[in-house]
Amino acid sequence: MSGIRRKAFLVSAAVVGGALLMSACQEADAKTGTGTGSSGRSSARSADDGATSSGSSAARKDKGGDQEADRSADKGSGVDTGNGKREQVEQVCGANDISWSTRSESQAGGYVLVMAKAKPGITCWLPAALPTVAFGSDGTEAGPAEQSVGEQVKLSGNTVAYAGVNPKTTNTDGGKELDSIIVAVGDDDPDPVSLPVDTITVDKPIVTNWHTSPTEAVPFN
Repeated sequence: MSGIRRKAFLVSAAVVGGALLMSACQEADAKTGTGTGSSGRSSARSADDGATSSGSSAARKDKGGDQEADRSADKGSGVDTGNGKREQVEQVCGANDISWSTRSESQAGGYVLVMAKAKPGITCWLPAALPTVAFGSDGTEAGPAEQSVGEQVKLSGNTVAYAGVNPKTTNTDGGKELDSIIVAVGDDDPDPVSLPVDTITVDKPIVTNWHTSPTEAVPFN
């Protein structure tokens, strides 16, 4: 066989072999579902599945967020009134929320009238309890002048609350001479204030509840 014929034979054999190999590969692809075309379709399906899964996850997350928001809304704020509703609770007054003043009164043997008014822009409640009134460096506290606790008082705007302090309820000559009293809104008030008064003698003092009228705040012994 000449060189030209041998080369032609080899080329022909290579072409035939390549064709057979390609045919075999295509048959294998058809059987297994793989190959370039199938890979593209698989990738597309994977992308679609991923998008669907991501969307479902986001929807579940959004739904969960909505449910959490609903639960928070159901809880509400304020105090349960017992009828399934909640009412907003305004703050309890502290001594530093209040503009304080005092004046001496002659009724009932003489007493000190304490006046409390909310500072501008503040709305708060004086609790239904005695104001805490103390005297001197030893912190002698005034006892109750009334047999029952009064009502809470809402301070706002020009509303004034009154409490009457009788510094001396004994008939003896003893007692401490002082020119100021210490007032707080309850025992837990962190900011009690010192209020100037005329010179007073203190011995077993008493104080009334808070009232909205000064005539109701006379501390009869």
